[in-house]
Amino acid sequence: MNAPAPVRAGRAALPAVDRVLRAAGAAALIECHGRALVVGIVRDTLAEHRSRGGGASAEAILAACAEQLAKLARPSQRGVFNLTGTVLHTNLGRAPLPEEAVAAAAEAMRSPTTLEYDLDSGRRGERDDHIAPWLMRLTGAEAALAVNNNAGALVLALNALAAGRETIVSRGELIEIGGAFRLPDIMERAGTRLREVGTTNRTHLRDFAAAIGPETALILKVHTSNYAIHGFTAAVQGPSLAALAHERGVPFVEDLGSGTLVDLEDWGLPHEPTVAEALQAGADLVTFSGDKLLGGPQAGLVVGRADLIATLAKNPLKRALRLDKIRLAALEAVLRLYADPDRLKERLPTLRLLTRSPAEIEALARRIEPVLATALDGIATVSRIDTNSQIGSGALPVSLLPSAGLALAPVERSGSAPEKLARRLRLLPVPVIGRIDSGRVVLDLRCLEDDTEFVAQLSAFRA
Repeated sequence: MNAPAPVRAGRAALPAVDRVLRAAGAAALIECHGRALVVGIVRDTLAEHRSRGGGASAEAILAACAEQLAKLARPSQRGVFNLTGTVLHTNLGRAPLPEEAVAAAAEAMRSPTTLEYDLDSGRRGERDDHIAPWLMRLTGAEAALAVNNNAGALVLALNALAAGRETIVSRGELIEIGGAFRLPDIMERAGTRLREVGTTNRTHLRDFAAAIGPETALILKVHTSNYAIHGFTAAVQGPSLAALAHERGVPFVEDLGSGTLVDLEDWGLPHEPTVAEALQAGADLVTFSGDKLLGGPQAGLVVGRADLIATLAKNPLKRALRLDKIRLAALEAVLRLYADPDRLKERLPTLRLLTRSPAEIEALARRIEPVLATALDGIATVSRIDTNSQIGSGALPVSLLPSAGLALAPVERSGSAPEKLARRLRLLPVPVIGRIDSGRVVLDLRCLEDDTEFVAQLSAFRA
């Protein structure tokens, strides 16, 4: 009888790359992912095993490679169920786009377009011409342009109009936005010198008047959309600042932040200053976002005086900050919806979600509660709750929207149990993102429109 082959140890216990590629199932992986990527993953996997000093068969190495390749093939940016209670959630992509915008973006991706081409003259056109007429019609502005986001719009305006000179701002409006980006830092990068006036809680018109001098390039008003100061306060409103600026011969620029093209009160929501209102109050330029209350793709929009818009358009930063054809197509489609305000609520997802009635959300909670309770039996108890949603992305920070949801209380009694449950929800085929509150995982159902897909995947809890 022949003696059994000795078991190899260490590096010798690992198969060669070619041996792994000849193993059953390797051909299918190569067909799916391409030979170069598969070979690279095999080498990485073998190197990892060598570093640990352990052995493995060709089949085991290939299985590990298949798992790694499956992870790489999955898009890193995935669709999720936003059940956080924040409608315009910055970390989750802010405004969901209407189908008209999705279709327009897809069409623009498929083929060459008239992005900067004038069909009538056969000559080069201007990309902002695709959205400027709509913005002018909807706001009453003389002209308009678009860049990649509202911070970019503000940088462009400050650099084009105030580089090397002073910009006057109330100390109470020196905001910090998400990601620790602060207005003074943005102004410094734009090349303008900040001239603060007033105090944190009180600023008067006389403070602005006293600060205007030969070095003044413009007056900037920033809408404090992501916080509110209450108590002994005073702020100068747009009309007064506009009158002062025009009297002294300097432009008045207002940054609305979230921005909205319609009066939200028409749909029962708290009032947020509209772009048209800011222009009517005397602002020479208004900047605002495209992916917040407007409900479109990420963009920074600037509307106002034609001569100032022309100055911005000629600034070299405009090219660096410009929008591509895909977002311009989506933005144009969204703006077109505003021409029909009677149907805007039904067609614009952001407005539809913000105006969803508590009764409708409560009915949804009643339908889902027993199904979710069955799926989580032994894992968590499920109960209906009244809760409050918020708009998000800095819009109306102190205004809450009555909503309904489901509270999941883990059966396990430990401080880490809620996060463990939240993680299991995030690991579902379509991740479910809720929030942890008082030891429970709360699912606010305001933004859940496809409950069929949500319910269908709950069986994965038992997998």
